[in-house]
Amino acid sequence: MTVPAVSFEFFPPQNLEASFRLWDTVQALAPLGPRFVSVTYGAGGTTRDLTRDAVATIHKHSGLKVAAHLTCVDATRAETLSIADGFAEAGVSDIVALRGDPPKGTGAFQAHEDGFASSVELIEALAAKDKFTIRVGAYPEKHPESADHQADIEWLKRKFDAGADEALTQFFFEAETFFRFRDACEKAGIDKPIIPGILPIENFKGTRNFAKRCGTLVPDWVTDAFEKAERDGRHDLLATALCTELCSDLIEGGVDSLHFYTLNRPELTRDVCHALGVTPQARLENVA
Repeated sequence: MTVPAVSFEFFPPQNLEASFRLWDTVQALAPLGPRFVSVTYGAGGTTRDLTRDAVATIHKHSGLKVAAHLTCVDATRAETLSIADGFAEAGVSDIVALRGDPPKGTGAFQAHEDGFASSVELIEALAAKDKFTIRVGAYPEKHPESADHQADIEWLKRKFDAGADEALTQFFFEAETFFRFRDACEKAGIDKPIIPGILPIENFKGTRNFAKRCGTLVPDWVTDAFEKAERDGRHDLLATALCTELCSDLIEGGVDSLHFYTLNRPELTRDVCHALGVTPQARLENVA
């Protein structure tokens, strides 16, 4: 089996304990030689400063390529582009450009009066600066706010046409979900990389709730398997096995890169990567 390239997503810490956890996660996964690591924005831009600080720290002290999330929420165009310029000045030239979620309890997204109205507008402005690698989100299953699945694909094409270089998908549970999406994107004329987003299941109840919010279908067989595994005390064993199987199926279907949502808990992600042949030794050999 081909050894895939990998990347990892972290979220910024909001207290001292979480800061140590983030750094422990970075140290645990850095030896696997990721293409890049990304740092998220909280809903409503609530972690804007924390994201900036985490990006700068990881970039400065880990030697990893860092992609900073940037959203359109609750900021003017000038403020948003100033943040992007600050990333560039710090040596960070990779950005994950997103519309972003509104603050909790505020309803649907509302663009700032002087802000970007959509991710496409943000991508166009970043691309015009000609100094960023721009990644965007993609949805193998229908986005909760979309009219239908085809609308998601057409919107993704607009993102690429606006200047995006690569897409990272929302997580999913079955390889066929990604393959159907990939085929539909190719049919629509999309020829840029679409990287599957992988979520190792640390907590099935939390994952199921998260999946409901973002429109990801949880197959009945997955629910049944985790209910049985939790009764038997084998949750982590099942999580590792199912995630490894999903990644293996994707690789056999031609996928050569995987993006892991780590939730700042590296153990399952590291175990899955090792099972796929992504080890410190293997990555060093590939580089050599």
